[in-house]
Amino acid sequence: MRYIVATDGSEESDDAVRYAAEHAAALDGTLEIVHVLEPDAEIVNGEIVLPGGDGATALGEQTLEAARELAQGVAEDYDTSLAVDTELLAGRPADALTNHAEVTGADAIYIGHRGLSEQRDLVVGSVAKSVVDKATVPVTVIR
Repeated sequence: MRYIVATDGSEESDDAVRYAAEHAAALDGTLEIVHVLEPDAEIVNGEIVLPGGDGATALGEQTLEAARELAQGVAEDYDTSLAVDTELLAGRPADALTNHAEVTGADAIYIGHRGLSEQRDLVVGSVAKSVVDKATVPVTVIR
């Protein structure tokens, strides 16, 4: 089984990483932690190109590494091993997550109820809701 969990470094996404790691470890699955760079990020010839340059990519990679350490800590608490992959994506978060899940053959997506973009979500809608609406696999929203 392959599980995807989205992180943006918020407390809510950390909760989602913990929950997904518990499930993946218990079911001997693989956990892929993804972070989506936005706005206006593009992938050109396999490389992420951002208006802000490499600073946004470095921050995304730091976010992924912190989430990886969190997931590995959960596995250690349960005295088990856990295969953890990370992936930096670009684009609109809901689209990027659901497309990635479909392309990689993920069995489920885990996502926090709210993230760092909470203020924007109040205006244009929740990323979690959009993921639920667009996903072709089960989605678990963590509160």
